[in-house]
Amino acid sequence: MTTTGSEKMVDSHQKPLNDSTAADLDPLAGLGYKQELKRNRSLFTLLFQSLAIAALPFGEGGPLLSAIYGGGQLAIFLGWIVLLILASSVAVSLAEIASRYPTSAGPYYWSYQLAPAPNRTVLSFINGWVWLIGNWTITLSVNFGLASLITATAAIYHPDFAAEPWQLLLIFYAILLLSFVVCTFGNRLLPMVDTICAAWTAISIFIICIALSVRAEAGRHSASYTLGHYDKSLSGWGGFTFFIGLLPAAYTFSAIGMISAMAEEVHDPTIKVPQAIALSVPVLWFFGLFFVIPICATLPPLADITTAPGLQALPYIFHTVMGTPGGGLGLMFLVLAITAFCSISITVAASRTTWAFARDDAIPGARLWSRVNPGLGVPVWALLLVTVVQMLLGLINLGSTSAFTAFVSVGVQALQVSYGIPIALSLFSKRVQVSQARWKLPAGVGTVANVVALCWIAFEVVLFSMPTTLPVDRTTMNYASVVLMGFMAFAAVWYVVYARKAYKGPPASDGL
Repeated sequence: MTTTGSEKMVDSHQKPLNDSTAADLDPLAGLGYKQELKRNRSLFTLLFQSLAIAALPFGEGGPLLSAIYGGGQLAIFLGWIVLLILASSVAVSLAEIASRYPTSAGPYYWSYQLAPAPNRTVLSFINGWVWLIGNWTITLSVNFGLASLITATAAIYHPDFAAEPWQLLLIFYAILLLSFVVCTFGNRLLPMVDTICAAWTAISIFIICIALSVRAEAGRHSASYTLGHYDKSLSGWGGFTFFIGLLPAAYTFSAIGMISAMAEEVHDPTIKVPQAIALSVPVLWFFGLFFVIPICATLPPLADITTAPGLQALPYIFHTVMGTPGGGLGLMFLVLAITAFCSISITVAASRTTWAFARDDAIPGARLWSRVNPGLGVPVWALLLVTVVQMLLGLINLGSTSAFTAFVSVGVQALQVSYGIPIALSLFSKRVQVSQARWKLPAGVGTVANVVALCWIAFEVVLFSMPTTLPVDRTTMNYASVVLMGFMAFAAVWYVVYARKAYKGPPASDGL
């Protein structure tokens, strides 16, 4: 079997690793790998990184225009309530599997261990590429979203300003390079960065809540209007309008599984990784209430928001509600800082995913991308690959903004599919493996959670394939499904040309 710079400890065709002594001394030994990354994270820093990746004010506020078209206040508030149940079902379903198999390889490793022997190699390869694509494109969506928010914030003071595509691209590139430098040379400080981000986010939400509630220059709505106003006239979707409004909340919770990529950098990962995944949803949801309710209570007219500069609703709402450019800019500064923290945290997680997949010889140039710099303790080449891929995909925005927008939807779709495959495999195998995990749900509760998670994932994939408004033209059409299939076609070609002979799957393991 071909090995990379992070050699596997056993060939995947050997008997499963179940040596309890080795697993106790080194959790990775029981999963077939050797320890290469430093375990410098705790439960709290892992949870804080998960919250940083979600970046609540950006996650909900960046795509907020979809909720405006989706009916306004009812979609924003009720959507947030509904997502607690749906996202929690996905989170706890992933947490159980992560407890059994705590490795940076994540969903594609889980798929290999849970799938029937005849098909598990191909299935893990497919899910590995879906997982990789999801990581790359969701990271792209954050970094490009930050660039878009910066230009939209500039419009607070200069209403006629509209960034040219090349200007937006240069800002995007600057963000990518800054994240690359921080993630490469500041690895030992990153747990502290995530902690600072969590504190900054909590304080920012408190400030935004108070500021919007006190100023309310566009007016304060009644309680019934704040929580129940529903305007179906903007999207063209009729009775389906409400579901379009779920997009921002769904996007916010979409990357909850990415923290599994940090499993090889935390002590006692069989407990702390699932705890971080499971806790991230209720903690995020609770703080989210203090963000979405003040926005719902002070929203300007919905039709006015749809004309916001750069199609970014949040800067326009803050400016209008605060009544002055300085007030709007002050609140946007808080959000931009949170998004910058998110850029760092999500880039770290995506690089670990890339490194882990390369470690199993599944991507072109795997020997290079799987190297860990001994001095920095970081997979620098994997970080570089994540950065370069985003730079190349960013060029598409120069020719077609609609095609580029598809990458945002692809990020959510790919992540959800990569979650759904191991959850389905675990459910269809009667949850035998997760029943042996150190962190697990009671049997009946776990089964219900798995079923709810799979139903939501299936619906979410369809939802993120739909255009926000009807009727559509070539600029408003959602090409996410086409883009996802294009990525998968590349993966299929790579499998036929090389991987079907070289890729043997990750090491077989009985789990921890």
